[in-house]
Amino acid sequence: MRLRVGRAFGPRDGASDVVQSACRDLLERLDGFQHGGEHAFRHWLYATAARKIADRFAYHGAERRDAGREAPAPEASAALAAALAGLASPSQQAVGAEFLARLEHAFDELEEDEREVVLLSRVAGLSRAEVASAMGRTENAVLNLLHRTLVKLAARLDVEG
Repeated sequence: MRLRVGRAFGPRDGASDVVQSACRDLLERLDGFQHGGEHAFRHWLYATAARKIADRFAYHGAERRDAGREAPAPEASAALAAALAGLASPSQQAVGAEFLARLEHAFDELEEDEREVVLLSRVAGLSRAEVASAMGRTENAVLNLLHRTLVKLAARLDVEG
């Protein structure tokens, strides 16, 4: 969610707000889920999250709200760092926060289809055939796009680091 939402909603909604909303939707619709294993659950979870993000984009875009007039919300990164504070040393926390910021920045610079292929294949864990179907591409095209995108991300992170 953090990679997908990023800073798109400004101070209005953070990634954690969208995650909470998606989780609430999942729990409300849990009776309708037909368990087909971990893979099916992950697909259902990703589809629900993607729908929630699309709904939020539509909501904020329709009202043409001015994010510049709103007070910024606390960064999700700070909340995550606070939650993990007891698990890592201060230097490990700093390195982790720096890497996360670099990763988010590099991800923001990708094209939409590049972000989508990484999210579907690596985050949602969909098979190549499922990613191809979701993106309206062939499996070979998905494989090539994913490979090029991962190389691009690795190069960007290596240059920045």
